[in-house]
Amino acid sequence: MNIIVAVNSDWGIGFEGKQSVVLSEDRRFFRDKTIGGVIIAGRKTFEDFPGPLPKRKNILLTREKLKKIDGVTIVHSIQEVFDETENENPSKVFVVGGGEIYRQFLPYCTKAYVTKLEAESKSDTYFENLDELESWSLDENMRSGESDGVKYVIAVYTNNNTLETLERDDYNNA
Repeated sequence: MNIIVAVNSDWGIGFEGKQSVVLSEDRRFFRDKTIGGVIIAGRKTFEDFPGPLPKRKNILLTREKLKKIDGVTIVHSIQEVFDETENENPSKVFVVGGGEIYRQFLPYCTKAYVTKLEAESKSDTYFENLDELESWSLDENMRSGESDGVKYVIAVYTNNNTLETLERDDYNNA
């Protein structure tokens, strides 16, 4: 399972339920990376989409009792997300937000694709600064440039202590 996120200079990701800074290059990267896979979003993030994203399995994690939405699997717990994704290729499963969803799934994700924007913007929702977490390490800066007048770097981080890794290590040491 992976995370994909765009963060401002202060690791802010949103304000009042909307993405703080929208970059066309980041949107292209998001589309290209997630197409053919599974996306997991919270209700507020999903409401920011134009509807279910095409050519992906859309999973909406919410506490609310929502009516059926065509093209969307609605779940109400992390365990239900795991049940829905157990037969999927883990490298094609992406947590896409928002803040609370990211916090809940961060320990279970092996990779994080982070578009770092050189932008200051008002935020009320933040992503964990992976540069400050011991369990996460920067693997590579995949791409950098400028889009819509904003400089960016797309970075890939690896979680060295995912639940899956810990269980495998415990088994190998038994």
